[in-house]
Amino acid sequence: MSPSAPLSVIIPTLDAAASLPATLAALAEARDLIHETIVVDGGSHDATPALAEAAGARVVAGSQGRGAQLAAGAAAATGEWLLFLHADTRPEPGWADEVSRFIADAGNRERAGYFAYRLDDASPAARHLERIVAWRSRVLGLPYGDQGLILARAFYRELGGFPTLVLMEDVAFVRRIGRRRLVALKARALTSADRYRREGYLRRPLRNLGCLALYFLGLPPRLILRLYR
Repeated sequence: MSPSAPLSVIIPTLDAAASLPATLAALAEARDLIHETIVVDGGSHDATPALAEAAGARVVAGSQGRGAQLAAGAAAATGEWLLFLHADTRPEPGWADEVSRFIADAGNRERAGYFAYRLDDASPAARHLERIVAWRSRVLGLPYGDQGLILARAFYRELGGFPTLVLMEDVAFVRRIGRRRLVALKARALTSADRYRREGYLRRPLRNLGCLALYFLGLPPRLILRLYR
């Protein structure tokens, strides 16, 4: 029997105590929609697991590597629908109604939805990057993990699930879905801009683009990860 609340939320974590509480708090808007929240921890040395449990989430131990964590979370999930979120990405108010509409449309059972990308930074550089991400998602069919991803669990299994890669797991998975089966939701998710403030709005995107190019050229993700770090 399907759960009355059909959505399983899956959040991979590693030392995410600073950002996870806000993400979990944002889920309260959809308490009638969410069947369970699963936090898959990759061996945090901070209070991440304790904070997750205190918020009512189920904590699952996973190996390090976001691909493996996402796959473990999906394997543990029992909801009809899966929502994958990063620990520093929180859906903005109104997201629950949009996700409810997406789930209610039978035509979306073989599609995946993603949120509009928004950074918690008021700078013009942040707005420019958001426009680039919107173009990349719409034209190239490449929304990344920090935009969230929602799809039916049956469709997830049909696609073979997240590959257990150390990097580029989100790119590999959305390529399986295909651009025509990706749906831009009319709701935004706010993501931390700390990495861009620390590394620069030019340097970090260029590094990400270089890593993506190397992946498309066939370089193994483990080697790309060395460059990424």
